[in-house]
Amino acid sequence: MDVQSQAVGQELGVNVVVPAKTKPRGERPLLVFLHGRGGSDETFIGNEAVYEGLAKLGRKAPIVAFPDGGDHSYWHDRAEGDWGRYVMREVIPTVERRFGTDPHLVAVGGISMGGFGAYDLALLHPKRFCAVGGHSPALWFEGGETAPGAFDSAADFNRNDVVGMVRGSPDAFEGMRVWNDYGDADPFRVYDEGFVRYLRSDGTDLSAHSWDGGHDGAYWSRHWPAYLRFYANALASC
Repeated sequence: MDVQSQAVGQELGVNVVVPAKTKPRGERPLLVFLHGRGGSDETFIGNEAVYEGLAKLGRKAPIVAFPDGGDHSYWHDRAEGDWGRYVMREVIPTVERRFGTDPHLVAVGGISMGGFGAYDLALLHPKRFCAVGGHSPALWFEGGETAPGAFDSAADFNRNDVVGMVRGSPDAFEGMRVWNDYGDADPFRVYDEGFVRYLRSDGTDLSAHSWDGGHDGAYWSRHWPAYLRFYANALASC
């Protein structure tokens, strides 16, 4: 489907996967999954690991929405468009209306840039999600370490400083189950390790994993079944 977004001023695609076995309209859980830098709503379409993982979950499988977040939006409100508002006020309500998802059973996750975006949205919208997951999330400790184009300015980074928002804040992800994973050869490993340390010290309901691999599609494809089990279980107990 397409969303004519007022938040970012353009029409954007949202691919929605409806599992073969699903609950009645109004009761369906929703997973909003955000792609990485340079991706699109097509990034995960055709990935057999996604469909196989959903099939194994049976009726627990969520509907999965894959919105287009542009090349390097990092999924937050910024000068080029309000990408966070696009997800929260356009994508999620549109999927709810068209596919009968339960507005109280929503999880958000993402890979790399999308992992950053998922955490950022969950932190800025407390109690909106049942669960949040970052898979090799692109995180940084300081604004000067960030990737070119990820933020408009130091002030933009500070407004969306995911690591800073959880440091010493036990209520940051209140009511949400949280996932983090990364490969042992991932360039973001040091930041993800620090993020996990903060969450553990804060007492967050956290599932954290470090597996073999790098920052690439082969790593993520191997773990899609584990990702989907996490979201399905979290949504089932929300």
